[in-house]
Amino acid sequence: MLPLQNHNCCSGYFSSANNNSTIKSKHVKRFSYSLCLLFCLSCTATKQSTQNIKFAANPVVAHRGAFKLNKLPENSIAALKEAIRLKCTGSEFDIRMTADDSLVINHDPHFNKLEIEKVTYAELMQFRLSNNEPLPTLQQYLEAGLANNTSTRLILEIKPSGISKERGKRIAEKVVQLVKRLHAEPMAVYISFDYDILLKIRELDATAVLQYLEGNKSPAQVKADKINGVDYHYSFFQKNPQWITEAKQNGIALNSWTVNDSTTMSWLLKEGFDYITTNEPELLFRLLKK
Repeated sequence: MLPLQNHNCCSGYFSSANNNSTIKSKHVKRFSYSLCLLFCLSCTATKQSTQNIKFAANPVVAHRGAFKLNKLPENSIAALKEAIRLKCTGSEFDIRMTADDSLVINHDPHFNKLEIEKVTYAELMQFRLSNNEPLPTLQQYLEAGLANNTSTRLILEIKPSGISKERGKRIAEKVVQLVKRLHAEPMAVYISFDYDILLKIRELDATAVLQYLEGNKSPAQVKADKINGVDYHYSFFQKNPQWITEAKQNGIALNSWTVNDSTTMSWLLKEGFDYITTNEPELLFRLLKK
């Protein structure tokens, strides 16, 4: 960013020989200077917050937030905040888009029997989650995840569109635009079962962190497409143990879902997985302490 004194808006650019004009120009300069100062402060705050990020040194990813133990709704802001309180290294959540292009957080394609892709957000707002939260928008969810959080990654699962592949790519575009607008890029990890969605995100953001969910590509294949990680159901790694070695050799992150028993957790920890996605983050934390 240019030094403040080099900006015309903060110089004597608006000065005038006429007294009234001079008075007006002083107000304009004062207002312009204030705008410049606010801009500089906002840039500094963003930089400082990025520098303060220190992700939790554990492999625990809370699947749809840390919802289960405290009987919170899946994908609720309360579940996200609980994952942050626990200092999980990540909290995963699901993104869908309504008929009027609103990005909302919900796992299933339906919410209270309404098909999300075919109704407006206003129609969905007739209903609430079981803890009385409204169905959160992506913006609300990201803002909650960025507040007082420097340790927990925000794991954005972009659900494939049931309408068309092109709509899925459009969802990806809107998600990336919002993440950038909120300066959430350092905290964001994008995951999807739709490979084309991940390729679209890579096209939009060369530095985005991407993980693939479907389980039908080797680590070498995803590396060739500039995808950073494989996030497969643990059974795929049990059937293809060579993928674990291949991922490590290729610098591909290893993640696995949805792991809710101590036996499988222990196996994945022994194999050196970077992340373990679970509905039971508290159980995984207990295992890590042993």
